[in-house]
Order: sequence, then structure tokens, then C-alpha cells
Amino acid sequence: MNLLLVLLGKLALFVSQTFNLGSGSTWPGHIAMETNSNFVRDVLKSNPNLKIVLIAGTNGKTTTSLMLQKILEEAKLKVFRNEAGANLLNGIASSIIKNSNILGNLVYDIAIFEVDENNLGEAIKQVSNVRSQLSIVLLNLFRDQLDRYGEVNTIAKKWDEALRKLPLSTVIFTNGDDPKLSDIANDSTLVRYYFGIEEKEMKSEKPGVDSDFTYCPDCQTKLKYSKTSYSHLGKFMCPGCGLTNPETETFPNLPHSLFGKYNIYNTNAAALVANKAFDVPIEKIKDALSDFKPAFGRQEVLKYKNREIIMLLSKNPAGFNQSIEAIKDLNKKGNILLILNDRIPDGRDVSWIWDVDFENLPKDSKIFITGDRAYDMGLRVKYASIIHNSEFIIQNLEEAIEEATSETSTGETLFILPTYSAMLEARKIITGKAIL
Repeated sequence: MNLLLVLLGKLALFVSQTFNLGSGSTWPGHIAMETNSNFVRDVLKSNPNLKIVLIAGTNGKTTTSLMLQKILEEAKLKVFRNEAGANLLNGIASSIIKNSNILGNLVYDIAIFEVDENNLGEAIKQVSNVRSQLSIVLLNLFRDQLDRYGEVNTIAKKWDEALRKLPLSTVIFTNGDDPKLSDIANDSTLVRYYFGIEEKEMKSEKPGVDSDFTYCPDCQTKLKYSKTSYSHLGKFMCPGCGLTNPETETFPNLPHSLFGKYNIYNTNAAALVANKAFDVPIEKIKDALSDFKPAFGRQEVLKYKNREIIMLLSKNPAGFNQSIEAIKDLNKKGNILLILNDRIPDGRDVSWIWDVDFENLPKDSKIFITGDRAYDMGLRVKYASIIHNSEFIIQNLEEAIEEATSETSTGETLFILPTYSAMLEARKIITGKAIL
């Protein structure tokens, strides 16, 4: 049965790519999972030597996956991952179909699967009974798509329950600067490692308005922070029960080709997994990261009409605030295009934009706004006392990109901050090619 599903999936993949119907990152797997709900588990069971890494988190999954893949491949290991960021089970199944031979064999050393945070439990069910070496990476947890996921405590509870069902051979890698995630790992009996960033990289002494976990997960006392990096990540201590950061690996000498504190976390997570789970020496990790190029839409640098465009996927308060901070830190002259959609990949509820610090947008940049919910974004930005002119709201996406580009002088940069579906659309207009 599974062999037939692999063949059917490969046919669906061929048709999708041949007739330009998309990359085939979900449909082959959708067909397989509808026919056999344990397709992923069954194929992985027949490939017991394949080592598996699951990467979950609100932000940074694709970047961390790509970094880890590059490090491992330069260490001469054969690796595949769900490349298009299709992180539900159908996307994982599709990547298995794409990378297996016609007999269903995966001739690789390692599989890296980024996993939607709401589906980590389902992914764990598919891999927990497989004999392979298993590593779980928990990057961060922020509020995102409240209409779909609910509050972050709901996701945290699901993660906690899922980790309790893992085999004892599993290794956990998590963010030691996140009070909730580090506490979940602390409660586990599994082998665990913690990554973080150096305290000198942390500027604020108070969690931001976009913080989600500011009370002790054990005794509910309000946490005290000596430093924060962003949102609720930082150096914390509970005055009630003494809960504090575990010892973290910060890799101070690694190169960082991507800007922003959030990418230091991503880099350190990838480095920690490569070093501890796969014995890659730090020097080789440095070499691999020295020329790292970002994934699509994540600080991706594009050229359009002879202008430099930097695309910064911004899909929730924590991520959006980090994009704004990164723009300010870059100190590049240019303009900003905000694109707010409310489709299924983005979440229908856009109230989260009121938790974004638009007041921190560079005052000397022209702001352009578009997307399905352009007027919601326009109202929010107006309350930030930045613009008061409706001509900056352009509902048609292509026209907005053209206008924002033409208003950006030669030598300046246009920063595009889109939600997920908007990023795919904007990138297709700019490059002429679809990703999914």
C-alpha cells in the first residue's frame, strides 16, 4: 500500500510541477495521508537508520531548518527537509515522497522536519515509535493566529503533553531564555540542551507589550527580569520559587550573516543541534554559517526595477517588532511597505496588529500599506502618528509594490513586511515565480 502511495505521490508531484500548478509541497502528501493516516510513520519505520529532527516554534522554523541542513551537508551528511515550509503532516509526507526512491527508501542520513506549532503532537505520534534517533527543537512560543491556535498557554500545554510520550532516547533542544519552554524541558526526564544569547545582546530590562509569559509557570508569581532580548525572552528569576534560566549555550564566536536578535537564537539553535546530536565540530559550524543565505521571504534580498528590496516575513507581534527593530539597526535609507492579509495561513483575526510597536518605525521613511486588511493596518499606523494621508493605502498589491518601488530612490532600500500569504504573493510579483 505505502509503495503505491509513494508512486502516486510522485506522479502528483510530477503533474504539479510540469503544469506549473505549484511546487507539489502538499498535495502528494495530502493524498497519501488521506489514504493511510499513518503513512509517515510507516515509511519512517521502514527506514530505521534515518535520524530525525523535528523543529517547532512560532518564529524561525524555516531559517533554523535551512541553517541546520547547510551545517550538516557541509559535514558530508546527506540531509533532506520539508523545503517549502509546508509544516503540517501533509507537507512532511510530501517531502518524504519527493525524497524517497520508487521503493520508498530514503537514502539519507538525516531528515529535518519543521512542524507547525499546533501540530507538534501529531508529528510526534508519527515518529515516536520509529527506531530512529530523534531530536526535538523548541525555538520559541509567541501568540500567533489566535482564531486558529487559541492562547499560547493552550499550545504550551499540548507541547508538554506530547513530550511526555516520547521515547527515553529522544533529545530535546530548547530556548533557555524562554521561561515557559525551559520549564517544560526542565520537567522532562529526557536528555536536554538549552540555547540562548549573550546578555550583552540584551538591551531592555522589561518585557515588551508583546510578551506572553511573564508569570512563573510553576508558582504564578510575576517574574523579574534583569535583561530581555525581545518579548518575554531574557534573563528571568522568580522571586516566589527561585525558577531561573538554565545554563545556556550562546556560541559567541559564530558568524551571523542575518541581522536581528531573533536570528542569533536561530543560529545558536542550529549550532547546538549540529554539535550535540551529530558531533559536528564548532569550527566546521563556523565555516558553514559564514556564507549562509536566508530562506525565501526571511530577510531575502531581491532586486526589482533596479532597487534593492529586503523582505521580512512579519506574521505576529513578536516577529513584527523584531522586523521593525532590525530595520532601525540596519540604518539604511529607504521606504517601508506593510502588507496585511487575513487568509487561512495568516489567521482571520488581525487584532494582533495593536500589539505591534509601529511607533518605532523610522520617522524618515515613507510608509505604504496594502493587503486584504489594508485599512485595518492604516488605522493602526495612523494611531502611531506616522501617516495621516490615505494615498499611502493602495489596495491593489501589484500597484502598491510599483508605487513603493518608484518612490524609493536609487541606492535606497524598500523593506517589505508581509504576512505569510502576502509574502508569497509579493515575491511572485517581484521574481515572476511562485514558491507553493
